[in-house]
Amino acid sequence: MSLLNSPDSSQSDRLDIPAPQKSDNKPAVSFGTVFGSTFAAIFLAEMGDKTQLATLLMSAHSDSPWIVFLGSSLALISTSLLGVVLGYWLAKRVSQETMHLAAGTMLMVVSVLLLWDVVVGG
Repeated sequence: MSLLNSPDSSQSDRLDIPAPQKSDNKPAVSFGTVFGSTFAAIFLAEMGDKTQLATLLMSAHSDSPWIVFLGSSLALISTSLLGVVLGYWLAKRVSQETMHLAAGTMLMVVSVLLLWDVVVGG
């Protein structure tokens, strides 16, 4: 038994020290922060992207723009769902440092291949 909580001490002498809380060292992030940053990043990344241009052309050549909207929306939702599920699965198995290293390496490889294509011609 602890001296701080011994039966001989009166209630006023007793120190109640809370037990340490379990922490996974991740700061708490609000719904608005996650939603807003995700929306902004995806919205800006998709602006002028080939998928947006393809949707624009399909809508221009179709007599059913709402069907094009629904089809393109479902496609974007499906690819986003795949990315979220895969990202969540990987985060449980691979460290964040390894993920950053792998992503950086892949971007460098793609950059070198694109540069090679521009310089040498493909």
